[in-house]
Amino acid sequence: MTRKGAAGRGAVTPGMADATVGSKGSVLVTRPAGQTVALCSAVEAAGYTAHSQPLLELQALSELPPSQRQLLLDLERYQHVIFVSGNAVHFGMACIEDYWPQVPVGLTWYAIGDATAALLYDFGIEAVIPGTPMTSEGLLAVPQLQRVAGQRILIIKGEGGRTTLREELVHRGAKVDELACYRRVCPDLPAGELAARMSEWRINLVMISSGEGLANLKTLLRRPETTKFRDICVIVPSERIARMAQKAGFGQVVTAENASDVAMLHALKEWKPGSGE
Repeated sequence: MTRKGAAGRGAVTPGMADATVGSKGSVLVTRPAGQTVALCSAVEAAGYTAHSQPLLELQALSELPPSQRQLLLDLERYQHVIFVSGNAVHFGMACIEDYWPQVPVGLTWYAIGDATAALLYDFGIEAVIPGTPMTSEGLLAVPQLQRVAGQRILIIKGEGGRTTLREELVHRGAKVDELACYRRVCPDLPAGELAARMSEWRINLVMISSGEGLANLKTLLRRPETTKFRDICVIVPSERIARMAQKAGFGQVVTAENASDVAMLHALKEWKPGSGE
């Protein structure tokens, strides 16, 4: 059984850790490098010891193939442009700016959540966002994407990933293209290294931001190590990933409202060590 963490949106503002830092347990934050500072600070301010070990590495594609470059050249021909993550904004807007010093007008832009929308706002773009959940399913529920038959939609994302968004929009009659502008890879750690770090840090809980992060956790922990850590709690950002975690053998799974720092922190505060939920 999974427990639902309290709702949370946006990014955590780090606070100053108090004298009880580390007294509640040790937490592993697994966001990609460069995206952990705020969440680690908030975790420590809540009375835990925070350790960072990315379970995803992000790599810009060295060169887009001609078909993908053509999508950028045709940007003004789309009615809708969707960014599926903050990483998609980081890498995707870098690609767009190579071709468009000023973004074309008349497009409706979308972000998977508040943090992604905030990054787009830095580029002067106001994006439509879903309510709760901040997922593909939540985005598919916004009014602007209900009647899209015959319209062109561009989804900006990394290589691979879920296909739910594209498949449903195609089902609604839209012409959907995908611009993959970066790749996600599993960190290159020596065999046993992650398990050794988790043991040394006495990790009680792991914060997982995505299904790929969970898959990489399983990859980096050999089967005996996975069994060793099965009683560790994992916080995950959706019911879908919670089911994946349970199937992987984790006995304590807490489901946050989404992958934002605030939602993860709320879920952490609801966690009761040894609850087994």
